[in-house]
Parts: sequence; C-alpha cells; structure tokens
Amino acid sequence: MGSPEIYHEKQIRELCALHALNNLFQAKNAFTKPELDIICHSLSPDQWINPHKSMLGFGNYDINVIMKALQLRGYDTIWFDKRKDPSCLNLSNICGYVLNVPSDYKIGFLTLPLRRKHWVTIREIGGSFYNLDSKLDAPEIIGNDTDLINYLRNELDEKEKQLFLVVIQEVEEDQSWLLDKDSYCNNSSIMDSLEAEIVEVKNIKVENDVNPAGPLR
Repeated sequence: MGSPEIYHEKQIRELCALHALNNLFQAKNAFTKPELDIICHSLSPDQWINPHKSMLGFGNYDINVIMKALQLRGYDTIWFDKRKDPSCLNLSNICGYVLNVPSDYKIGFLTLPLRRKHWVTIREIGGSFYNLDSKLDAPEIIGNDTDLINYLRNELDEKEKQLFLVVIQEVEEDQSWLLDKDSYCNNSSIMDSLEAEIVEVKNIKVENDVNPAGPLR
C-alpha cells in the first residue's frame, strides 16, 4: 500500500495562514490572498492600517482571519486550553488542528531580531496524522492517535505555542470535540487574555464571500 497523495503548500512571504488553510483543505486555492484581504477589511472596515494583517501587504494574518475564513466554510475554530491534557480530545470529531508557534523573522538569509507568529496545520490523511507546516520541505508524518496526543502534548509544553481545533459547527455547539465535556473548562484568565486579541467574527458580514470549496476530506 503506497503513501497517500498529500497537498503541501510551501511558505511564500508571510502567507503562512493562507498556506495553513489550503493545507487543511488539501486544495490549491481553497483560499487566496485577495480573499483573505477581503476578510481583513470586513473585520476592520474603518481602519486605515488594518490590524489583522501586515501593513506591508505581505500577509501575516491573525487568528481572526483564520476563524472567519473557516466560518465561511461552515467550520468553527476552538481555542484549546493548554493547561488541559490533549488526551481529553475526541479526535474522531475534530477535522484539523492549527498550531500557532513563534518564528524568527527573515529577509532572505538575514534573520532579524523579531519574533512573529507562524501558523501550522496538522490533520489526518489516509489514516495517519501529518504535520503540514509550510516551512517544511515535505509533509512530516506524526503517526496514529496516540502519536498525535503525545506530539500535541510536547508542543504545548512550550509557553508561547497555542492550539486551535477545527470542527464543524454542530460539534462546537454540543462540545463533542471532548471525550468528557463535564470535566473540561477553559481557564478564565487565559481566555480573557486571548479574547482581547480576538474580535467577534460570527456576525461580521463579508461583502464578497470567498469562493466555495469542498468539505475537509
């Protein structure tokens, strides 16, 4: 049995959020830069300098843009409280995982003394989980369910990393992304800090909706 065919979009400029979305949907142009720019404008239509992307126009989209883009496809994005152990996750009800990790800022071969946030998609393909980081030369296999839990546990041990879960809206509503929802509660102080960076995206209308793409497969 051969390896599954995997779409892996590689890093261009600061477009890691775009690459993460396309890698998640396993399709080139599931989203495009102009479409994400439209979402940025819809989130802050009255601001001359848009806070949701790079002022230079190279990308560097924030979590609000990813959340709104996924919402337009019928998916919700859930912040995972890293104080909890990933073993509480019901992996069968989660479509994909997006890691936010610190990254060095480079111009050509020059590394600048700046730290940016980098978006990385993890998802299951052909029965195994893969790291589809756009900075990798090729997809990196993680393994089975147990391997994924251990991988996420190790990643979240690092202070600056955050994990977001991608689920269909029904799963978000009934919290079936958890094995036992009664034992899980987001840490309020961490949530307050995170919510300061996240605008309410559910009721923001995008004038020109992004092109439809198929469901996560």
